[in-house]
Amino acid sequence: MNGIILIIDDEKKISSLLSRIIELEGFKTLQAATGKEGLKLLKNNDVSIVISDVKLPDVNGVAMVKDIKLLKPYVEVINLTAYGTISDGVLAIKNGAFDYLVKGDDNDKIIPLLYKAIDKANLQQRVSELSQKIAGKHHFNTIIGQSKKLNEAIDLAKRVSQTDTTVLLLGETGTGKEVFAQSIHYESPRTAKPFVALNCSGFSPDLLESELFGYKAGAFTGANKDKKGLLEEANGGTLFLDEIGEMNLDLQAKLLRVLENQSFIKVGDTHTQQVNVRILAATNKDLKADAESGKFRSDLYYRLSVFTIMLPPLRERRADIPLLAKYYLNEFAIKSNRLQLHLDDKILEIFEKYQWRGNIRELKNVMERLVILSDGEELNLSALPPEFFEFAPLQNNFNLQQVEKQHIQKVLLHTKGNKTETSRLLGIGLTTLYRKIEEYGIMEL
Repeated sequence: MNGIILIIDDEKKISSLLSRIIELEGFKTLQAATGKEGLKLLKNNDVSIVISDVKLPDVNGVAMVKDIKLLKPYVEVINLTAYGTISDGVLAIKNGAFDYLVKGDDNDKIIPLLYKAIDKANLQQRVSELSQKIAGKHHFNTIIGQSKKLNEAIDLAKRVSQTDTTVLLLGETGTGKEVFAQSIHYESPRTAKPFVALNCSGFSPDLLESELFGYKAGAFTGANKDKKGLLEEANGGTLFLDEIGEMNLDLQAKLLRVLENQSFIKVGDTHTQQVNVRILAATNKDLKADAESGKFRSDLYYRLSVFTIMLPPLRERRADIPLLAKYYLNEFAIKSNRLQLHLDDKILEIFEKYQWRGNIRELKNVMERLVILSDGEELNLSALPPEFFEFAPLQNNFNLQQVEKQHIQKVLLHTKGNKTETSRLLGIGLTTLYRKIEEYGIMEL
């Protein structure tokens, strides 16, 4: 079955003939003689395409396109008419119709057109389902933790999510600022529009300006055609500016203009463009102190900090550590097809004493390493990075150097001797890794 086609036409002979032709292609058809009857069938059935006459007893088929799209946005509409006019055709497309055909010209065109409309409807449905799936991962109820400080931050974020207020998220690296920004967006009235994230520390000042505002062809060497900036990409939705404290003062002035009147000028252009964008920003810096010292524009700081949310570091929400550790254990166990893995209580005891300077991101990385390096069904204490052992319970015959050697050997084995990847997983520099390999006499693969 290719899909359900709804035919709305008060001429029974035409409707029946069209139905038979379409059903020969493997589609199921429904028929209605009026707009009201057609909308009722549309509401109660999983229709992919509507083929509607323009002149119906109770409504104009061109005008009805809006009602169809309002009821089911991803259904495509083909208008048929005995007397086609250019103005009607233009209005049909403007209202959202897929195409507009004159009866008599439709015999050879309707089936190929139907398949094109079905392809578009199916694609839009898949995009919609994917968007809903993505949005489902970014709601406040998916944020892991039950500590008082975390719940206070979530309550504030929930309140501000329903507004268009600019929000400044403060917190150490790895505390989940982007997760909060996504949750604010996907629980806001802008949820169906884009969420666009930009890390301000990842670009030089010139490149950052081009990424943010876009540019006109010829603005600089290599600018061969116009480019949309992320402000345009986020139009109607939310732009998240991470590490906002790294933005230079000149660019800050241009961002301030966006916040004040929702307008900007592309690089190399002279015309002002309007956008409708909500700005969320984040930093691990003391932005207020930077504003007071002149390192950050004070006027921009006060515009960004209309509503400020402080995200607690992991060491201030230690009750959440076991929940997060088990969540990431489950995630990496599924990826590695080792569903029997479980956490040793001694590891959790170490985790609750550790300072977690990298916060949730560091915990996630540690859990990935443990899953990779542990044998059997239980995560091995010896697979922890060396810096954790000062918090480990004392054990007989415990040799820190031997544990570190075994740890490096296992990671090298896992990466098939790739030292760059090994140093990343171990969280040490490449030079340090080479020194350790030589110091411990580790055989290279």
